Amino acid sequence: MENIIIHKADSRGTADHGWLQANFSFSFAGWYNPDRVQFGALRVLNDDIIAAGMGFGTHPHDNMEIITIPLEGDLAHKDSMGNAEVIKNGDIQVMSAGTGVEHSEFNPNKDQRTKSLQIWLFPNKKNVAPRYQQISLDVNDRHNKLQQILSPNPEDAGVWIHQDAWFHMGNFDAGKTIDYSIKKQGNGMYAFILKGEVVINGNELNTRDAIGITDFETLTIEAKTDAEFLLMEVPMI
Repeated sequence: MENIIIHKADSRGTADHGWLQANFSFSFAGWYNPDRVQFGALRVLNDDIIAAGMGFGTHPHDNMEIITIPLEGDLAHKDSMGNAEVIKNGDIQVMSAGTGVEHSEFNPNKDQRTKSLQIWLFPNKKNVAPRYQQISLDVNDRHNKLQQILSPNPEDAGVWIHQDAWFHMGNFDAGKTIDYSIKKQGNGMYAFILKGEVVINGNELNTRDAIGITDFETLTIEAKTDAEFLLMEVPMI
């Protein structure tokens, strides 16, 4: 019997720093909700809007898998491993913080805001050597199908992380339906609707709503309108 939690968009934590409008699906910074600390290995899902020319100064991380997905505009990244990159819509970036890394992120454009998702997962091994990976994907490959963007396997499509997790993105036309089968027994799924109206196993979801499902074998995902969504299959640690 599957277990379901639904997190409506307006139930998320928020922060308005002027240059940053942030929405927190799980407890973060000054927002704490004891019922919203994590979903299995998924610890952070932040939905950020960063003003032109602004960003996050250098700050440290360790023992966390950090995934950044730009949705609009660009995000410039610098880190203590010597990486200096710009990530754009269609790109996926991951840092395995491991024994420790420092990085900064800012919007390099002077006339355009940046929208991005930052996602943290607990790793399945501690104190690994820090690593950085960035890839560019063809967003057309998620039109009416699921595009894998992350897995545990370096040889598979997408980036890879130190965790038995699989992420997919979809950009579906109204009326399109698809099934998703669990990759690893015991994992759960946290689905985040980026745009539109989607029904997952009979549960209606709208823009920026999310659903967490455990104890399932297959999900049926139907786009009621044109829709975009992110599927995050993660261990229920």
